[in-house]
Amino acid sequence: MNVFMKAQLPIVSMALLLGAALLTLSPIADAQDKKKDAERAERNKMANDTLQRLYKTEPKAKAAIEKAAGYAVFSNFGMKILVAGGGSGQGLAKDKAGKVTYMKMLEMQAGLGFGVKKFRLVWVFDTPDAYNKFVNSGWELGSQATVSAKKGDQGAGAAGAMPVSPGIWLYQLTDDGLALELTAKGTKYSKDEALN
Repeated sequence: MNVFMKAQLPIVSMALLLGAALLTLSPIADAQDKKKDAERAERNKMANDTLQRLYKTEPKAKAAIEKAAGYAVFSNFGMKILVAGGGSGQGLAKDKAGKVTYMKMLEMQAGLGFGVKKFRLVWVFDTPDAYNKFVNSGWELGSQATVSAKKGDQGAGAAGAMPVSPGIWLYQLTDDGLALELTAKGTKYSKDEALN
């Protein structure tokens, strides 16, 4: 074996090792991509199901959401045992142009009690600015927030929704239907970086 061939052996070995490593990592990356796609599809289905349920419960909500600058839909599961509790949720936000941003929520509760609760939230944003702040800066619904749905004329607001902030309306769906008082307090909303 000449000197030139001896010099080439480490390079060939490294190339073979690199190729083997890439072949090993490729299925892992594919599996992760498939898992993310499945999670996105699950959230899209949850949002569509929630909107259909809302439209059945409050038919005027459809027109409010169609004319809005954007909306967000979340599903929550929470649990409270004695003095502390919390919950987490997932969802998505969609602007007027149809761009979807996947999001998450985290809820903290204080006070005595036991229980498990599940609910869905539909946020409606009157302006692009309100929507963009929610999506890009996150949102925190304070633990002391007390809002309730107003019946009758709400001006430009969403029928049956609770006003949360200027230009922001919220529907809360429970197993019993549309909630008239907000129970999703002390909740923080932010982008789900793993899915965007």
